[in-house]
Amino acid sequence: MNLEKALHFLIDLNFNNNRKWFKENEERYQDARISFEQVIEMLIPKLRQIDKDIEEMAAKTCIFRIFRDVRFSPNKEPYKTNFGALIAKGGRKSPYAGYYVHFEPDSSFIGGGAYMPQPIILKSIRKEIYENTEKYKKIINDKKFKSYFPEVWGEQLKLAPGGFPKDFKDIDLLKNKHYVVTHNVDNSFWLDKKLIDDIIAVFHTQYEFNKFLNNAISKTQ
Repeated sequence: MNLEKALHFLIDLNFNNNRKWFKENEERYQDARISFEQVIEMLIPKLRQIDKDIEEMAAKTCIFRIFRDVRFSPNKEPYKTNFGALIAKGGRKSPYAGYYVHFEPDSSFIGGGAYMPQPIILKSIRKEIYENTEKYKKIINDKKFKSYFPEVWGEQLKLAPGGFPKDFKDIDLLKNKHYVVTHNVDNSFWLDKKLIDDIIAVFHTQYEFNKFLNNAISKTQ
């Protein structure tokens, strides 16, 4: 497993995001994809030791396609300039909170949670936080957790969400549209011999956050 070639492929793709170049560099893409897939294959069994809800699965069920859907996008570049994978109960299309690896030159991060949850799931997460506020605050304010994840990422509502009292003292905790955390990493992170252990250390710290979210999500399934 060596991600150096994959890193350089993605850098070059960023400057040559067109089908002609991609076709000419198909072999480089395949080598890069396989290298990233090997990382995910190695992560899955180690992550299952932390989170028992993660089933045995092939890496390909977790990895997102590099091909962009440009039909309704003003950005017509045909390819993503990253490799991404979500390890979650049910794979990358799962409604459950998962563990995400985002490999992109100068914009990489490790993290996860519940991104763009469906309305019924989002309401259930907010209800779980409302009813178990101190437990949730203990998780997100934990010193080690904060060292990796300074904040819960994403856009927030300007007003209190419907169905919850506006005078709730921790109303800001319910305003998130996503319940996601991210830990940014630099390019050298991917070249470290301890890469798998370093990613697992992040996911281990994230586990209680995902567990809390998934307790809420499971009530909707």
